[in-house]
This record gives sequence, C-alpha cells and structure tokens, in this order.
Amino acid sequence: MDDPASVSLTTTDDAGEWLARDAERVIETSCARIYLFGDRALKVKRPVMLGFLDFSTAEKRRWALQRELTFNRATAPDIYRSLRAIKRRPDGGYGLDGPGETVDWALEMRRFDDDAVLANHPDWVTAELAETLGRTIAMAHAEAPVSPSGGGLKAMAYTVESNAGHLRTLADRLGESAVERVVAATDLALAEQAPLLEARRAAGFARRCHGDLHLGNILLENNAPILFDCIEFNDALSEIDPLYDLAFLLMDLVFRGRREAANRVLNAYLDEAARTFPASLWAGLTAMPLMLSARATVRAHVSAATGDVAVARAYLVAAEQHLAAPPPRLFAVGGLSGSGKTTFARALAPQIPGAPGAVILRTDEIRKRQWGVRPLDRLPRSAYSAEASRRAYVELFALADAVLATGRSVILDAAFLTAAERDRAETLGRRRGLSLQGVWMDGDAATLRRRLAARTGDASDADGPVLDRQLAGDQGAVSWRRLRSQSEIDQALADLPGG
Repeated sequence: MDDPASVSLTTTDDAGEWLARDAERVIETSCARIYLFGDRALKVKRPVMLGFLDFSTAEKRRWALQRELTFNRATAPDIYRSLRAIKRRPDGGYGLDGPGETVDWALEMRRFDDDAVLANHPDWVTAELAETLGRTIAMAHAEAPVSPSGGGLKAMAYTVESNAGHLRTLADRLGESAVERVVAATDLALAEQAPLLEARRAAGFARRCHGDLHLGNILLENNAPILFDCIEFNDALSEIDPLYDLAFLLMDLVFRGRREAANRVLNAYLDEAARTFPASLWAGLTAMPLMLSARATVRAHVSAATGDVAVARAYLVAAEQHLAAPPPRLFAVGGLSGSGKTTFARALAPQIPGAPGAVILRTDEIRKRQWGVRPLDRLPRSAYSAEASRRAYVELFALADAVLATGRSVILDAAFLTAAERDRAETLGRRRGLSLQGVWMDGDAATLRRRLAARTGDASDADGPVLDRQLAGDQGAVSWRRLRSQSEIDQALADLPGG
C-alpha cells in the first residue's frame, strides 16, 4: 500500500496506533518506534525528554527527524528518503501528508535486512572488509563539515562528565571502587590531553561526525559497509574529533574479540586520512587511550541502565585497561618483494600491547600518497628511482618518530635492502630509548616470483623485473632475525608480542 490504512481514531496520540495497525513489525527503542511496511520503514520519535535530548513536542521531533534525514544522507543516501507529516484528516482519520492537522512527523526510510547489521555478525568483518571500513570512514570524515566551535576539550569534557555522572548513579550495580578508579583515571587523562585536543580543534579536526559509530550502526549490503543512524539530536555528541568517532568502532571490535579487525581498520583509516588531513593527524593518536576508554564507559553505563550488569562491568574493566597504555615498541620487517613482509606485519600488529595494536607504516603506501594516487593505482617506473625511494624512507622514519612520540607502537614495513636503511631504523629506536626488533623475511626466488605473479589488490607495484634487480643486488650482512619457514614465522609471532 502507498500509506498505512486510514482509520478513525480520536486523539493525536492514536497516530502510533494507526501506524501499527498495518505494520508488519514495530521496533521499539528508548527514543523511537520504527514501523515496517513492505520495502519501507517509518521512524517516529517518541515524546521523551532525557536530558541529552528533547523530543517532547511535535516541532522538536520534526527538527530532529529533518536533521537525521540530512545528516545520514551523507553516508546512506539510498536508505534515507524523506520527511513525512502525519496528518489528522478533517474526517478524524489519519494519513501521511496532504490535508489536515499535523500531529507528528515520520522519517521514511528504505527497509533493509536488520540481520545484516554488523553487530549481529562481528565475524563478518574480514581483513578485506576492515580495510574497506577504515577507508570509508576516513573519506566520510574528510568530507564532513568542519565545526570550529565543536570538538576539542569542550566536547570530550562533556562526554567525560556525563559518563562520570551516569557511572556514579549506577555505582551500586557496577561497584563503587571500580567506578571511582575509572572516573579518576579519566579525569587525569583528560587534563593531560586538553592541550592536544584544543590544538586539534584549532587545526580543523572538529567535524560533524557520525557520533555513534559502532557495529550496531553499520550495515553490510552487497559486500559494502553502509554507515547509518548517526547522532542528530545533540551537537556536543556529533561535532567531535574524527579519531574519537573512529574510536567507537575500534573499541567495539576489540571488546568483541576482533582485535585483528580493529587494527586493520585503524591502519587503513590512517593511510586514507593522511591523504587529506594535515600531518598533525598522527599526533592525535596520543589521545586514543582516552577516546577508547570514554567509548567503553558509555557502553558500561548504557548496559548497566538496561539491566545487563555483567556486560556493563566488563565494559568498565575495558575502560580502565584502555587508560593503562603500555610504553611503545618499535619493530621493522624487511625482505625482498614477495617475501611476506606485509602479511607478517599485519599478523603481528594486533598482538602488540595497547589496543588495537601497532601502527604499520609501509613504504608502498607512503609512496602512493607522495605521488597523489590511490593505494591500488600503479605508479610509473620513475616513482621507484633512487631519489623517489629516498623520499619514501625519509617520510617513513619521520612518521615513525611522530607515532612513537604519541606512545603508540610502530611496525616499519619496507624492503630495507641496504645496511644504511636498516641502520637508520636502529638509530630511530635508540633515539627513542627503544630496542628495535628487526625481522628479515627470507624466501627462495621461485616462491617469491610465484607470490608476485598471484598478488592482487595490494599497494605494492613489485613484479618479476623488480625482484630480478633485488636478487642481483647485495643486501649486505643482515643482523635481524631471519624467518625462513612457516614454523619460524609462527614462533616469531609467538615471541615478539611479549618480548
């Protein structure tokens, strides 16, 4: 049917009964009701006032729904269709739009399979999907409007203070000592990060973001992620630092035991974001423990308020753990093309202490950024000249130094074909007071050629002729730990995270 059937009801409040009459299903949330009809859904805000939102009048609900329509069209234009007026007709019946008195408003959406929301299937976040997610979110952030008056210390303090109030109200369920430990540690972290948060706001890192970017608000359709149901009702929760927006998804994945997916999302995000955001992007990683903890704390008090105390306590433990970030560590993975450097780095990174693991800095990706092309675009031979390679390594070490300064561990993923390049990695570690843990991936020529021939969807442009030149060269004496077999690789992956 075009619209729900018109039935004769007596009061404005009966509009919901009219919608429910022909709905196949009604989904109830704390703030809305969603009525499902065939291939569409009608979302109506509940007349509630919860402190952080106010839907108490029809006009306030219209305002919120219009913003929901506008904001979500940025990432889900095929889902969010139009704002519809719920009318009481002159004859006492109800209808959408047309003549009569407007008694409420509804947001019309395309109906989708709610089982395809990633919260129902966190295992669907494969390495490939995690890569896509990271880049999709980074591109959304790059296109998001800058909010000069949002973000920064004010936005984070709003969340931290709100979290503390909710936690203390629920302390009888969560444990008073646990609550006070998290509140005190969060207050200390916020004070420490205040100058950075303000500097990032001044540099344009306050944007209108999704605001509620966890797995429950990401839909998978046709193997592509769709971000939906962003926060529209409170600018303090959505005009935030993009890294804080990303932190909700990272925290959610880690909490659900998908740390490797979270690490892949983070590294894909950073490579994509580095194409549009200023170089100060990387400094924001200093605040990542605070951001992850704040997101876990939100989940803790929401879970406790809805009666899931065991889960709430687990989130509170996670919040405390995120704030106890370990010191950074430095790794390097070298070897000829096709030796498995990136595969090893990606396996190692999520195991490094400090959720969601180490930042991987890869010369293949750095080179593509320097030349202004997409990660999978092929570069000309001139992009691999001695001078071009020198520039890639200069940026590799500069970025590594910047990331280590944030307290985040780093894995350098590069060929490291000369002793001078390997020495520079060692020197970087010494300058930061760290002992470099270097790994050299070995492989016979036939295996390397076979891997290169089969490689697809990768930032590396290396091919057979490139490998031939490497094989003809002299890498000199390599003192790094050499991995020649799968058993040696497995042993290294077991040793390095704890060593």
